[in-house]
Amino acid sequence: MLLAMIVKNDSLKINSNKNFEIIDITSQITEKILIKDGIVNIFSKHSTSAILVNENEEGLLRDLELILNDMISDNYSYEHDMIDNNAKSHLKSFILSSSETIPIKNSKLDLGIWQSVFFVELDGPRNNRIVDLTFMGEK
Repeated sequence: MLLAMIVKNDSLKINSNKNFEIIDITSQITEKILIKDGIVNIFSKHSTSAILVNENEEGLLRDLELILNDMISDNYSYEHDMIDNNAKSHLKSFILSSSETIPIKNSKLDLGIWQSVFFVELDGPRNNRIVDLTFMGEK
């Protein structure tokens, strides 16, 4: 039996409340799944944010903020700050990722037992951040 491959697009709008915020978007993505088996690509359309997959453990999430602030500190005068004063946010985004691709099996994200999908706000608070979802697979 030949199954047809489909591609479906959707998006999430995300609001953040802090300058740095890690928002678990796993359940929002799960609600949008339109295929039985395949993949979903999750892409942030903003250069001061990131998409990550990891464990949703409070201490680990605080550690991420700590290490990013350590790596990209206030001890430097960044050239990009002359434009819009958010060089640190852009630099943090450079070392993270703007997208993740995750398998879908039986209409569910095929994540590891402790894994979640996160939108990482690096320049908030912001309203209506757009995350594109592209589902590819079999219906």
